[in-house]
Amino acid sequence: MKGIRRLRGSFDGRGRTFALAVSDFNEALTRQLLDGAVDTLLRHRVRPADITVAHVPGAFELPLAVRRLIRRARPDAVIALAVVIRGQTRHFDQVVQESARGLREIALAEDVPVLLGIVPAENAAQAIERCGIKQMNKGREWALAALEASDVLRRIQGSPRLSR
Repeated sequence: MKGIRRLRGSFDGRGRTFALAVSDFNEALTRQLLDGAVDTLLRHRVRPADITVAHVPGAFELPLAVRRLIRRARPDAVIALAVVIRGQTRHFDQVVQESARGLREIALAEDVPVLLGIVPAENAAQAIERCGIKQMNKGREWALAALEASDVLRRIQGSPRLSR
């Protein structure tokens, strides 16, 4: 392990900008994810003025909103938030898969980390548990991942030479 160069991201958000795209479908749940993500960013020294939130009707609209946010604001990272519950829609798998695929493609094309913050749930109870109405809030986890990913990519970009 001696001589290995390691690059790790920091959770200190000072000087970085973030965008969030959030689905208004299942809004009581996505609001919890959004609140958790924004609270986490603020606790890690991101200024309120450096956070942009765009609301879209549903998960399927997230990729286009994320692409526009990246092109207009050039944030250091984007978090896409949605809750899709099986049973509320017959096309559950298609919505989740295509939204995830679109977000991945945008991240690669635009060279900006895009956090896949979609909660695919089998039922409302499972969704409630993952959105933090009781305990766990995935929005917090995704915000931490956005902080770390954006910083490590900045370090990679700024590193004069990664190989010897």
